[in-house]
Amino acid sequence: MKIWAFAFAVVLVAHGAVAEDEVTDDENCECVPYYLCANGSIIDDGTTLIDIRVRTCDNYLDVCCSTPPLEVASTPHPPPVDHKAGCGLRNPEGVGFRITGAVDNEAQFGEFPWMVAVMRVEMVDPPEGEEVSTQSLNVYQCGGSLIHPQVVLTGAHCVAGKENLHLKVRAGEWDTQTKNEIYGFQDRDVVRMVVHEQFREGNLFNDVALLFLSEPLDPAENVGFACVPPQGYLPPPGTRCFATGWGKDVFGKEGQYQVILKKIDLPIVANPVCQTALRKTRLGGHFRLHQSFMCAGGEQGKDTCKGDGGSPLVCPLPDHPTTYIQSGIVAWGIGCGENLVPGVYANVALFRNWIDERMREAQLDTTYYTY
Repeated sequence: MKIWAFAFAVVLVAHGAVAEDEVTDDENCECVPYYLCANGSIIDDGTTLIDIRVRTCDNYLDVCCSTPPLEVASTPHPPPVDHKAGCGLRNPEGVGFRITGAVDNEAQFGEFPWMVAVMRVEMVDPPEGEEVSTQSLNVYQCGGSLIHPQVVLTGAHCVAGKENLHLKVRAGEWDTQTKNEIYGFQDRDVVRMVVHEQFREGNLFNDVALLFLSEPLDPAENVGFACVPPQGYLPPPGTRCFATGWGKDVFGKEGQYQVILKKIDLPIVANPVCQTALRKTRLGGHFRLHQSFMCAGGEQGKDTCKGDGGSPLVCPLPDHPTTYIQSGIVAWGIGCGENLVPGVYANVALFRNWIDERMREAQLDTTYYTY
């Protein structure tokens, strides 16, 4: 049941709201739901209100607990390929085989070769009688995209504050619970992470980070690179793009995290249109969409969801429709798949110069993600 702030003459200390008799003397005040008021001012940036696309517990009585590990593959690596073939090369028919009869938005094996899983490594409790454990679990954390053999692009909200965790990246993954894929995945440790200096945790402004790997991944048929757009370039509204990930199929406790990589096609939505749509949600009429975001979706039942955070949104180039550029990084939304409510993504084109600068500082080649 919703409780409205103006229905009671009490001070809502936890939300920074003020009592009714305190605001009647201020002609500039406006009665809003209690959750839209913090420190006496209307929340206009989504802080505490947005649904961040990262794995969290749906029930406040639940705690986050380790999940079964992603399977260790025993399948062979495919023959290496030359990265000069280009970035953003999707394999719509799959690699090595094609699944048929897919009715639940399954991606083909190797269809999006830049897609990676970001995992945290957790040690298993040692057997009884032993003090030290030698076994570990790989627990899925977020999605990401490969832009260089040693660099992954992901959302800052996925890794900020996790510098002390042992993180690992897995490229070439598809079905997380099988060893029978035609080509195996490749794992690398994360040795350094760079989170955007102006990232803000509450509202996810500037939600971008780079993960630097212990050693290069080997480019292969199922391991390739995403293209990063030029600074400021965003495909026109209405452009149909693909988001991918292993996140939940629906919002809430009923949703299930996916075993096989899923894809969903979504239209680009202009930011003014997106802001208007978001103002009709719990974000309220004063919400302002930050310039570091872009939007896609707004179609019933088609959206990214929890667990998809950090994953790429890729769009075809108008003049080269078989080449895809990464326009967005999955960030947040209001629920998942609500009709006429787009999802919100970090606008990658806004950060091209920032990405180039971090790569030059690391003395790494930027041509892998340049088309």
